[in-house]
Amino acid sequence: MNSPELYLRYQELQSYVAWTDDDARLVASLADLVGPHLSPIIDDFYEEISRHPHAAKVITGGAAQIARLKGTLNHWIRDLFTGRYDAEFVAVRWRVGWRHVEVGLDQVYTNVALSRIRMGLLRVIHENWQGDADSLMAASRSLNKLLDLDLAVIEDAYQAEHMQRQQRVERLASIGQVAGGVAHELRNPLNVVKTSVYFLIHARNPTVEKTREHLARIERHVDLADGVITALSNFAKLPVPDARPFSVESCVREALERNPVEAPIAVVLEFPASLPHVSADWNQIQIVLGNLIRNARDAMAQAPNARLTISATEVDHAVEIAVIDNGVGIAQKELARITEPLYTTKTKGLGLGLAIARAILDKNQGTLRVTSELGQGSRFAITLPATPIDPGDEPR
Repeated sequence: MNSPELYLRYQELQSYVAWTDDDARLVASLADLVGPHLSPIIDDFYEEISRHPHAAKVITGGAAQIARLKGTLNHWIRDLFTGRYDAEFVAVRWRVGWRHVEVGLDQVYTNVALSRIRMGLLRVIHENWQGDADSLMAASRSLNKLLDLDLAVIEDAYQAEHMQRQQRVERLASIGQVAGGVAHELRNPLNVVKTSVYFLIHARNPTVEKTREHLARIERHVDLADGVITALSNFAKLPVPDARPFSVESCVREALERNPVEAPIAVVLEFPASLPHVSADWNQIQIVLGNLIRNARDAMAQAPNARLTISATEVDHAVEIAVIDNGVGIAQKELARITEPLYTTKTKGLGLGLAIARAILDKNQGTLRVTSELGQGSRFAITLPATPIDPGDEPR
């Protein structure tokens, strides 16, 4: 977050706690009272840290580092009482939270450390106050507001930096998983290609039929490898949807043409005449429907009386498209994970189809819900925003 954004956020937080110019003036008026008593507060702060191993572990430079840190804390506290709470002031607070993540300090120790400083400052103020009780209460209240704002900024920075680092770790882990999945998925077709090439190079007087068989094997497995690469490319970078109104029935029928379902699987289509169009990216929804159709087809490979039903209904200003099979079904414990990247219940496959489908639907303001029962089949229901029918907008 850059400095102007930080300052705007800080101003929002100031508004939230009803911070005013009077608060700034009251805190600044405490500077001369607090200044002579900072050394004991700072010494106490680091003595307490030394008694807690989880907090003390970040101090690795001995007495020299503690001396530097005491100087930094002294400046940090004195800045509280300047009355100037500008962008530079906020940036310093933000860097405190960022630094705590960098050194591996648990955020909970930041909270209790600031509480200890707060108690020390309030004790000094109460012990040395020369004015009336009402003024003391007002000054203490303003200081507490300022310290709460400091803690909010530090926690905000801590959480933002911690999340960024966690995301980097997760991305690296995902890269490792993807690399392993890609290696597995590409190795099989490449081995087939290799054996066929070996045969074509070394076979003596192979028949025309045998040569064609191996060339066909090479072509088929090159297509398989290309499919893996395409799936990864689709998942890694989905373009911004080109949302336009279109007929659900037309889209489903084209998806079936691209992904044919052959006998003995029966196909049943149910689309009411009054069904509104949906607004989404036709080509991206083709990818979603293609994945669901192929999954249903694979799930019914061994099913008796296999039947694929695709229906659509209007539900609350949206259209729900249900792809239903009576195949092997999915175990309940796996339902929550089937749209995760690289997770699959199949013996073959990279496990990206449903992850891509979910990502596409998210971008198209749609949803995906799955219900299933082992041995009975599965129902994949996608919803897309409905839009009034306008034949002039029909993309097909």
